Amino acid sequence: MTKNQNYQDSPIGYELVLRLKIANEPGMLGEVTTIIGKFKSNIYTVDMVDVTPEFTLREFRISTPDQEEAHKLSIELGKHKGVEIEHASDITFEMHRKGKIEIKNKVPVNNHADLSHVYTPGVGRVCMAIHENIEAVWSLTHKANTVAIVTDGTAVLGLGDIGPEAAMPVMEGKAMLFKSFADIDAWPICLNTKNTEEIISIVKAISPGFGGILLEDISAPRCFEIEERLKAELDIPVFHDDQHGTAVVVLAGLINALKVVKKSPEDLKVVLVGVGASGVAVSKIMMNYGVKNIIGFDTTGAVNRQRENLNVAKQWFAENTNPDNFNGQISEAIKGADMFLGLSAPGVVTAEEISTMANDAIVFALANPDPEIRPEDIPANGPVKIIATGRSDYPNQINNVLCFPGLFRGAFDGAATDISEEMKIIAAKAIADSIPDDQITSDYILPSVFNRSVGKKVAELVKNEVIRSGNTRKKDQSVFL
Repeated sequence: MTKNQNYQDSPIGYELVLRLKIANEPGMLGEVTTIIGKFKSNIYTVDMVDVTPEFTLREFRISTPDQEEAHKLSIELGKHKGVEIEHASDITFEMHRKGKIEIKNKVPVNNHADLSHVYTPGVGRVCMAIHENIEAVWSLTHKANTVAIVTDGTAVLGLGDIGPEAAMPVMEGKAMLFKSFADIDAWPICLNTKNTEEIISIVKAISPGFGGILLEDISAPRCFEIEERLKAELDIPVFHDDQHGTAVVVLAGLINALKVVKKSPEDLKVVLVGVGASGVAVSKIMMNYGVKNIIGFDTTGAVNRQRENLNVAKQWFAENTNPDNFNGQISEAIKGADMFLGLSAPGVVTAEEISTMANDAIVFALANPDPEIRPEDIPANGPVKIIATGRSDYPNQINNVLCFPGLFRGAFDGAATDISEEMKIIAAKAIADSIPDDQITSDYILPSVFNRSVGKKVAELVKNEVIRSGNTRKKDQSVFL
């Protein structure tokens, strides 16, 4: 893709399909399209379904600003003389109906011979081969290419604690991304418990059937202990995407942003709002890259060494960041800052506050769906040179899909037993290096999520690091005749 295609090309907004029975009279189609335009809607396709002397049946694919406008549009069309709505559907809901993923066989079962090989009696010999050499499970089952996506539904997107059932569409989407971008089979494991020990116990119990564990949308601070314990007690890669996937892509964006503003990580003053799971992980990876001055804020205020009763993660943050022990407001800290990093909620900073940052400043406002400050609200003639968000309708989208598929592909291809800090930094550099230096601009610091070469590059370099570090499992040396 070209450097001007680093964001999603598909229509943005609320999309719906309308099947309209329109009186077959001159001018009626024009009247329908005029009504659609009245509600700030765009028509992307119009398909003819049927024609009679009395009516035409047409199906419209329409993008509207939001669900409310779509509802108003449907009501207006339904009232219009000569127009009847036969069907109206939300495209997003249609794509989720009956789920978005399925299992498919890799080998055929068309006759008794096939059946005897894939199931009884032939399968018994394979079972015994694994029983006699447990490492053979990696070559004789799907384990080597399968990820369990584990959640308890307590921190889903920007929706919060909505439960394991409501979290499932997100986990299915994650599984789709694994398959689409890295050819990895992943499956949602949605747990009806918030108990830390139960979650750890369940994941350990199911781990024989999976080659890796992706923890997703588990609230802080429990997510820290769950990941730490599982990494220590399992011999397969365990990765909390909300923390480390975000951290890797933020670092990739920062690496290229620094090339544009011509600053070094050691000289940056960073103001971080949102010292949660992703905030702590992003800080760690940035500090490993050389950033020394990070001042973090949570809902209580500045996180510093005077704060008490902090959870383990925030205690680490308090002890390792904020070198001057700043204890004021965000509006004070942001003066002269080189980077604002938001991982919190909409509206936490104002345009006036952003205007006090250092020249050639960087703003990563990553709250989703509404960022801490919208790019259009940042003064064009102010000090900010680079803006990134978590949204696909602005340039420079920070999207975890740039990281986790390629990272796991590389870990699997290298037979890794863990995902190390060095593997994460290498993944970030691989993402950043996917854009040639002479193409990097203020609006193009990250490659498109649909640039398939990115995942391949991440996978290759991560695999090389696994092999270099010796962070690999024992290989199956058995021979099967």
